[in-house]
Amino acid sequence: MKLSIWCVALMTLCSPLLVAQPADDTLPKQVIIFARHGVRAPVLPNSVINNFSAQPFPVFTVATGNLTANGARNETLFGTWFRLWLRKEGLLTGNDQADPAFTYFRANGAPLITDTAKAFAAGMLPSATVNLNAYPVTANDPLFSPVAAGVAQLDSRMAIAAVSGRIGGDPQSLSVSFAPELALTRSILFNYPLSQTSVPPTPAGKIDVTSIPIALAAGTTASPLDLGGLADIIYAIDPFVMEYADGMPATDVGWGQLTATGISQVTRLYNLALDLEYRTPYLAAVQSSNMASHIVRSMVQAATGNAMSGSLGSPSTKVVVIMAANTNITGLAGLFHLDWSVSGYPQDVSAPGGALVFQLRQSQSTGEYIVRTTYVTQTIDQLRNRTILTQDAPPAIAPVFVPGCSLRNATFDCPLAAFVALSRRTIDAQSVDLEN
Repeated sequence: MKLSIWCVALMTLCSPLLVAQPADDTLPKQVIIFARHGVRAPVLPNSVINNFSAQPFPVFTVATGNLTANGARNETLFGTWFRLWLRKEGLLTGNDQADPAFTYFRANGAPLITDTAKAFAAGMLPSATVNLNAYPVTANDPLFSPVAAGVAQLDSRMAIAAVSGRIGGDPQSLSVSFAPELALTRSILFNYPLSQTSVPPTPAGKIDVTSIPIALAAGTTASPLDLGGLADIIYAIDPFVMEYADGMPATDVGWGQLTATGISQVTRLYNLALDLEYRTPYLAAVQSSNMASHIVRSMVQAATGNAMSGSLGSPSTKVVVIMAANTNITGLAGLFHLDWSVSGYPQDVSAPGGALVFQLRQSQSTGEYIVRTTYVTQTIDQLRNRTILTQDAPPAIAPVFVPGCSLRNATFDCPLAAFVALSRRTIDAQSVDLEN
């Protein structure tokens, strides 16, 4: 991948570099919405996760791992808000017969994710027939699964060493660092007050996932590492967010023991696993460089007006929607060292339906292009209440600073030339293809 060619193509567009302006004189050229799927049923069946709890988990009305009806409704509400915003920004006209020609939808092929993309599109382009680009469910799309697709090569020993180095070579140290989260998790699963001084024994026939040693071992093409007991903890706590966000009665959310605040606390354990497996620099480079390359090339293509291999859509594409998993969002954020914080969630969480949004904008006074990055998500209570989103009642929006690139202004704008240069330094060329 010869990113230096991009800089040559952009010299007339991006030099000199944009400096912070007191007033925003930029207009959008393209928006890329890189989003996670919506609220779903747990990833393991109740027959399995019931082994981790004193009481049976609530039953979702859809099959394991599928998008719920309320999850689809929330995605449509989210898409409707983006429709309002994109029309305000001038990237959509509101003519659903004309606008699809300037949009590109790409989704991982799993039904959960394609169904999410369709629900989102129903809000963004309600009267249109949207062409959803996706590989067959049995295939590995290199954009989302580059290792499984054979585009990127993961060295398991290097992966273990890279993660081990981040935790001082002692996986069990995490049990100490996250002791409050583990204690809360155990109290919820085994139905006793967290304040109880004498911790009850594990119920007969049940598995205490919080006591299974955290370890590091080689993973699979689907999961880069085997984290031992931490993986089991994730399976056990995963339903809690979905129960709350899907609008289940309070008595069914952690068996009546969890509020939104408690869910945020236990979710730190989920974020820990994602952080280790996808934000660790070596793993982020191998697993997310191909996605990053396609995103950057798509913006360069839009800025120059010249078709470029390894980009999404055409030079005239104004809106790109990429529907993925939290692993993909976390990995790309790790690659570029992106952080965000929104109310009600732990830092850097990839919330159900939440999206990293990359805006390619052009200064009207200088002609220069900049990249403006935000994280946009419905709050967990907006999900639970299926809140209608408007310009006056928007989702949570956090500006995102891009280290090594962003300017010191309120929106952390990054000159496109600098973003391309950063990408050249960051992306692992060995883990990239130039196909769509």
